[in-house]
Amino acid sequence: MAMEQMAAKKAAIGRKEMLLITAVALGTLLNPLNTTMISVALARLQEEFRLTFADVSWLISTYYLASAIGQPLMGKWSDLFGRKKVFMLGLLLVTLSSSLAPLSPGFGWLIGFRIIQALGSSALFPSGMGMIRSQITSNQAKALGIISIFSSTSAAFGPSLGGLLLHYGDWPLIFLCNFPFIAASFILAWKLFPNDPKTAGRASDMDWPGVALFSATIFMWLLFFLSLADGFSLWKLIVSAGASFWLYRYELSRSKPFINVAFLRKNMNVTLIYAQFILTNIAFYSIMFGIPSYLQRVQAMDPQKTGLVMLSIAGFSVVVTPLVSRWIDRSGSKPPLTAGTALVVIGSLLMLIIRDQASPVTIFLVLCVLGIANGFNNLGMQTALYDCVTKEETGIASGLFMTSRFIGTILSSSLLAALFGKNITTSHLHSMAWVCAVLGVLMLVLTLRMPGRERVKSG
Repeated sequence: MAMEQMAAKKAAIGRKEMLLITAVALGTLLNPLNTTMISVALARLQEEFRLTFADVSWLISTYYLASAIGQPLMGKWSDLFGRKKVFMLGLLLVTLSSSLAPLSPGFGWLIGFRIIQALGSSALFPSGMGMIRSQITSNQAKALGIISIFSSTSAAFGPSLGGLLLHYGDWPLIFLCNFPFIAASFILAWKLFPNDPKTAGRASDMDWPGVALFSATIFMWLLFFLSLADGFSLWKLIVSAGASFWLYRYELSRSKPFINVAFLRKNMNVTLIYAQFILTNIAFYSIMFGIPSYLQRVQAMDPQKTGLVMLSIAGFSVVVTPLVSRWIDRSGSKPPLTAGTALVVIGSLLMLIIRDQASPVTIFLVLCVLGIANGFNNLGMQTALYDCVTKEETGIASGLFMTSRFIGTILSSSLLAALFGKNITTSHLHSMAWVCAVLGVLMLVLTLRMPGRERVKSG
């Protein structure tokens, strides 16, 4: 009995540790929350600034672009200059951008403030995770799991919260609502994060050519995919592919690369997990951004009703997460991922039954299937990754995992610009459904080729 009590005490997370986790969680949710919260406001922003969907999609894609670059960049900075400093800097940048964005005199200014917001919020995940790994040792897996739930569910709840804010105000509220999260995270981090040790880190220690090459490569691919709405651009494809090859060769030769391609080359299972996570995010974020605009433009729903319908994805993602967690504990990540990827295919095909003036209940039920799929895939992908890497590789694997997420989100905005760029119709929604179904099939194939739990352990 005494031994059981000691084990339970050891498994519990202490009050101070829980407050530290809360500080990190409140900070890390800002990036995914602001990624999706604005989705319900896109139709309103089109009216405000007199834009097409292709124009307003730059608000999404530039945020993803800045996040994709900022995540590994800020991760390196937190190692060089201190995690507490970088975490606080991130919160200050989000504060600055959230204060100024509602005052934007034009759409270009709004894009600029969103980029600052993306860079600031990108600093919070790597520095916060580094702080947890250094300060929490006995319950680290549980702590990381809590952060993961905050991160994934905040993205899913973004459209619902955005719809509520638009109903009671206007799009500036989407930026102003960040302040309670910022204030709570800042106070807790200021009090609980230990001061950074003196480091010998210098700005010259960064692989700046690698940063520049990675940024140029991501930007060129973004330009290529966004241009598909107006036709195929061969020269953009050639330049994008050439920049990718140059980045690969250059980073392979570096002892401290910005993107560790040597790690990817020697870990093929991990590389394929990243590829699957990219596909997962293309499908998920295409739905998260495409559906709210479709509901408002074609189904004539107001922002509040749109947010309530989108709650189906968030709600079912949260409900199934503990069930998926227990399934993974028993059987490994492959069986739940198989179910999750199959549900992406089923849910995408079910979108084909949505017609003009469809019942909100029908749309809600279709999105429920996709919400369940999201819950399965989010947790399954993360556990599959950590099954395939050693403890020493956790840091680099986590950073590249987030980078692959943002690559997927960039591609989703490009897909939506190509499909919804000129006009949004039910026919365009069905085209998106077919693309998501194909992505789901590819995800299912990649899941089936994953090693099972026994092979991972023996490997």
